Amino acid sequence: MDPSALSAREALDLMARGELSAVELTTACIDQINRIDPVVNAMVIRNDEKALTSAARADQARAHGEIVGALHGLPVAIKDLHPTADMPTTYGSPDFANHQPTEDAGIVNRIKAAGGIPIGKTNIPERSIGANTVNPLFGATGNPFGPTLTCGGSSGGSGVALATNMAPLATGSDHGGSVRIPACYSGVVGHRATPGVVPHELRSMAQTFYSVQGPMARTVEDTALLLSVIADRDTGNRPHDPMMFPLDAESFSQLETIDPRTLRIAVTEDLGGVLVSEEIRQTFRQRVDMLSDVVAVCDAHPIDLRRAPDVDWKVRADIFVAQYHQEAANWSQDFNPNIQASYNAALQMPMFDIAVARQVQMELNQQFQRIFDDYDILLCPGVSVPPFPWTDRNPTHVDGKPVDNYMAWLALTASLTVVGHPVTALPCGLDAQGTPFGVQVVGPMYRDHRLLSVAAALETVFASSPDTARPTPDFDWLTQQTPNCRAAKM
Repeated sequence: MDPSALSAREALDLMARGELSAVELTTACIDQINRIDPVVNAMVIRNDEKALTSAARADQARAHGEIVGALHGLPVAIKDLHPTADMPTTYGSPDFANHQPTEDAGIVNRIKAAGGIPIGKTNIPERSIGANTVNPLFGATGNPFGPTLTCGGSSGGSGVALATNMAPLATGSDHGGSVRIPACYSGVVGHRATPGVVPHELRSMAQTFYSVQGPMARTVEDTALLLSVIADRDTGNRPHDPMMFPLDAESFSQLETIDPRTLRIAVTEDLGGVLVSEEIRQTFRQRVDMLSDVVAVCDAHPIDLRRAPDVDWKVRADIFVAQYHQEAANWSQDFNPNIQASYNAALQMPMFDIAVARQVQMELNQQFQRIFDDYDILLCPGVSVPPFPWTDRNPTHVDGKPVDNYMAWLALTASLTVVGHPVTALPCGLDAQGTPFGVQVVGPMYRDHRLLSVAAALETVFASSPDTARPTPDFDWLTQQTPNCRAAKM
């Protein structure tokens, strides 16, 4: 097997047995980047030479019986939102085209400390705001199952890099769906942890369900492995994240074995009435029918998060002001319209509206938590529409109905951000147009280990059928497509 196609766990096992070297693995990933990235434009900043040097050092250390950490010798793709000391960090913006941080972000520092090898930086929307990975610096990242289609965002480059075997692990971040949507659109796994599980010292607000950093991989087990590293509590001399709470991060590296036949699953197509296309509903129903035959309970549940999209729009207001107020006066006219629209709307929003929205958020959180008195997880679709052309910033209509704003089509993911619960995005086959379909597996707050264990059990169920197994791109077909993503800048 091509080493680039190995899971992180498989690669670690082979390296431990002396049947694979870190240099061989890193070289295979670089070869895959060279082969595929001209078409999809996922790895926008390369780190080939330094990565190979780090891989050689990892091999030397292993030869002397020195294992640095849980990721020893594994290439990791880093989202271009996460500052790195040995590579530029551009945030997908011309304003930061030549920006070179002097130190790593905490998430990158923990990956390096565990022996992970940053292999490059992955593409994002400008400043990581938006669910379509297009920016004026690097252009678009195309879907690996159709390069003219969106890969989602904002962790779109990370999702595509994983799906195309450019790295076995990748970092992401999630505001209103930025890990989950790209995972679903590229056919990989992403985990939005309970806020505070992954320390994030660069957040702009002390207490919020938003701005969560998270792991992405091709399997649940690999996603949990990366989480065991990036959730580490040892921040050294770095500032602490005030949302960080005590936990045993290493425990994520070993999940429970769960019999799917014992699972009680609550199911909802639309969280009680948020925007979801009929095509997505039909595919989701097929997946639920398949699961119903192998789990203990699979019930449609009368959940109601219809107020959540409005709450989301309002509670995001002070986040945008806190994050951008020092620079807003200097924005150019063509700066990210999503950010400008959110920021300007925030300035006009009465404090009364924000306060009431926060009260409703509390009510929704407590109502939502009650689901898990009777069920192990809640299952819902991961996206509201199949992948659309990346030339559209967002879909303007769904089933003939107009979409109100750039956030409206994200209600399936953003509504779950509002209630703050952990979510694992899990691939399960293809949709009707032949692009990846994924579901959100939602668990109770602070029970991320259990949630990931349940997701691993569902992953095994889905893998038992070619109709629901994780899809893989046709690389030969992909390399024959016209490279146009990097040239297209919006």
